[in-house]
Amino acid sequence: MSGSRNDDLRGEASPEAEPVDGLSDDEVDSVDERRSGSPKVVHEVIRLQGDEELGRPLASLLFSGFAAGVAISASILAEAFLHERLPEAPWAELVSSLGYSVGFVIVIMGNLQLFTENTVTAVLPLATHPTRRNLGRLLRLWAAVFAANMAGTLFVALLVSRQIIVGPEQLSATLEVSRSVLRHDAMATLMLGMPAGFLVASIAWILPNARGSEFWVIVLITYVIALGGFTHVVAGSGEAWLLWLHGEVGLSDAVGRLILPSLLGNIIGGTGLFAVLAHGQVHGELDPGEDE
Repeated sequence: MSGSRNDDLRGEASPEAEPVDGLSDDEVDSVDERRSGSPKVVHEVIRLQGDEELGRPLASLLFSGFAAGVAISASILAEAFLHERLPEAPWAELVSSLGYSVGFVIVIMGNLQLFTENTVTAVLPLATHPTRRNLGRLLRLWAAVFAANMAGTLFVALLVSRQIIVGPEQLSATLEVSRSVLRHDAMATLMLGMPAGFLVASIAWILPNARGSEFWVIVLITYVIALGGFTHVVAGSGEAWLLWLHGEVGLSDAVGRLILPSLLGNIIGGTGLFAVLAHGQVHGELDPGEDE
């Protein structure tokens, strides 16, 4: 298979980087399996995933995005349930923040459409082939997934506020956890959205090399988002909708102060920083025909 595209994706290695002589074919294969994919390989894996997402039917994107919005709401609920059962102590937040990872595990390992993952996977096809068609496909994907995510989190917030899926104590705990988003103005929310966008985008870059550790990668990175108080637009929208439904903020505040600044911060962190840097590190290694 020498000279094939698959071989090219392995990158150009020096002779010193090749397995030494004397190994059997099975041992050479075992060495290859244990080597992490090169940045160029990871870039191509994610680009192909993004290209597949860009080509999905609109109805599929809407259903998957709505399901992701519903599932990501489990992060806020799990965090609130832990918070409700923990004593008032300095270490309590270290435990309750673990609940924030639950929704992300469901969404990412379930391959549901989450807007902040699309800030890297769906952007790489455009970065590699910057055509008007790819830009249109990206904007279509972003609009459909974001709208569906918001509808999913609003749906769960409505169920929670009406105490259809929670009791009074759980509702009180969920409201208490959600009020943390009120500590910041719109600019601070935007700035806190940038590291959240970067970190979620990094998950998509890491997973191709995770090899059975996907669960721990997702938990670790999203746990950092929770501990840092960073703002994730989809998870945070569930908190914003709930506070709005309970009259603690107006609709203009929920959207203009909480949701839209998080959205912009996530896009800057996920696309403006991570996706551009991820593509930039391999741009010079792509064949001319690959980057036209």
